[in-house]
Amino acid sequence: MTPLTTANPFTRILGGLLMNDSSRTTSTRSPVLAILGSIVAGAALAVAFAFTVASGGSEPLVTGSVLFAFGLGWGLMGFTSSRFSAQPQAWTAVPAIVLGSIGIGLMVIQPSPAFMDFLGWVWPMAIAGLAIWMVFQVRANLRGRGRWLVVPVIATLLVFAIGGALTTVSAATAVAQAGAGKMIDVGGHRLYIECSGSGGPAVILQAGLGASSSSWAGIAPAVAATTTVCAYDRAGHGRSDEAGPQDGIALATDLHTLLERAGVPGPYILAAHSSGGPYVRVFAARYPEQVAGMVLLDSQPDDAFTALPEYPGVYSMFQTVSTFSPSLARIGLLAPLLGLPAEESTAAIVRGARDEVRALRTALQQASALTSLGDRPLIVVTAVAGADPGWAAAQDALAHLSTASIHRVMAAATHNSLISGIDAGASSQAIVDVVAAVRAGTAKP
Repeated sequence: MTPLTTANPFTRILGGLLMNDSSRTTSTRSPVLAILGSIVAGAALAVAFAFTVASGGSEPLVTGSVLFAFGLGWGLMGFTSSRFSAQPQAWTAVPAIVLGSIGIGLMVIQPSPAFMDFLGWVWPMAIAGLAIWMVFQVRANLRGRGRWLVVPVIATLLVFAIGGALTTVSAATAVAQAGAGKMIDVGGHRLYIECSGSGGPAVILQAGLGASSSSWAGIAPAVAATTTVCAYDRAGHGRSDEAGPQDGIALATDLHTLLERAGVPGPYILAAHSSGGPYVRVFAARYPEQVAGMVLLDSQPDDAFTALPEYPGVYSMFQTVSTFSPSLARIGLLAPLLGLPAEESTAAIVRGARDEVRALRTALQQASALTSLGDRPLIVVTAVAGADPGWAAAQDALAHLSTASIHRVMAAATHNSLISGIDAGASSQAIVDVVAAVRAGTAKP
């Protein structure tokens, strides 16, 4: 039988790794590999859980699965450092139990959004305390290069805690700010509406996907100089209460109730940007007698999933981003990652956007119920710059909803410039033109 000393090099190396006696050198018993492997394993598990177990799930499910994965990583660090190194890190059992238990609790209990917001006042202090305690444990129990692997991980926990605390305070401050409008109960939740100007017909502004009434700041004043104009926040957006996922019919019902209880008389001119377009078309299909005219600013078509070749992929990306957004917003990461203002990236606001993304496909199907506006004035404004393939044709099809329509194509305008950029004036003018047409009773704006 061939002795170990004459075996091939691979056998000698493997045998040396498996031997657990005093002949092993200090360098082979370093905890570096055990620590690095545990960190990588924890991160890999977090990603795997997020895209499998928590895919399309709630904020508690996403956050809980990630915490549970990192808890497993800390537990693995304690086991491997004790088994395969000369520096056992028994203290890692504490973050393993704490993070793992919280993760399981979130996944099983599934706290409500309100309770998750309440926890925002508690968990940053708890995590910060845990991180500081872990730093002292590292100083007492870990020597050498292993420290430089563990300390950055602990520092990340501390950064998340600080970000979470700042986000919670920022959200509370934003809620406390009073707007110029009012809150109206529409049945189980309240919506914010802000009207200005005078006269009729009243113009109702419908913001795009995930946007709020504030997105009309560059347009509403110009329209208010001509007639009454009202911007409002859909449920889960801006200052309005949350109501969970709502399809187009639920949104139309909310808006109808809101206008009635706010004392805004119809019929209305509905002006919408982007994905707000399907919502006003659902409203027009359900309450045709309440619609005097319409303005569609680069509005999403009903058949976006078939008419726009790239849209299914874009929608899938939206779904993924919106699923993780509440958890990222909770620790203050969403705003810098997406370049959003802090006040527009709170957990509550992005929950509303997430719910809207999930219900969008249904809303598009419901919007197809509107096949004609008859001879009511309609202006379709299309931005060409940066438009997706098929967008121009889909916009032209929207212009055929009315026999009294105008399609204004703006070659240099972008999707966003129509609402908040240099082309907002053209959007304001389109609304004013429809107001004039309705007042004059003319066939076209």
